[in-house]
Amino acid sequence: MLDFFDPTRILYMIPAVVIGLSFHEFAHAAMAYKLGDRTACHQGRLTINPAAHIDILGLIMLFAAGFGWAKPVPVNYYNLTGNKSRGMLLVSLAGPATNFIIAVIAAILLGAFLWEVPYLKGITFEIIRINIILAVFNLLPVPPLDGSKILAGLIPGTQEWLYKFEQYGTIILLLLLVTGIIGKILGIFISPLIQFLIWLVYQTRELF
Repeated sequence: MLDFFDPTRILYMIPAVVIGLSFHEFAHAAMAYKLGDRTACHQGRLTINPAAHIDILGLIMLFAAGFGWAKPVPVNYYNLTGNKSRGMLLVSLAGPATNFIIAVIAAILLGAFLWEVPYLKGITFEIIRINIILAVFNLLPVPPLDGSKILAGLIPGTQEWLYKFEQYGTIILLLLLVTGIIGKILGIFISPLIQFLIWLVYQTRELF
């Protein structure tokens, strides 16, 4: 949980959160646009402007509980070209994949150029941490998280049940939070990934 009385930590975390959430949602919108659906573009979501993507409750949760979410990018399944289930899978996967890529790039930059710059070092560590959290959290198969749509894309059919189930998604997420289930699940995956990226930082430092 974030220490709200640690202004330095907050200064490190804010740019990391903005980058992680903005690029995550932009990636969804960009992939949908590439595959023929203009819905997100028409609603002003094909942008890295954080104001277009921030969900207040999800943002508070990210700071308070260590994981959270942005406003889901609207995607019209029927506008996607080609195999629509495959298209939905790719759109859903684009966000977490982008977070992983950002985390890897941040680790390389930290090891190569930013280690000796205290403020940038702190921000970059937070970028690594937040992007791994966003990637893993969004891969949970709970609507409206990306993992549920990825799962639906792997199962034959249109999966109409998923879209009906989404209206209860926030309630389910809050229940999982209160019971501590989410924290236990995320910890299994997040810690090893962050440890790997820290290893990558030190490997990069040796090269430079």
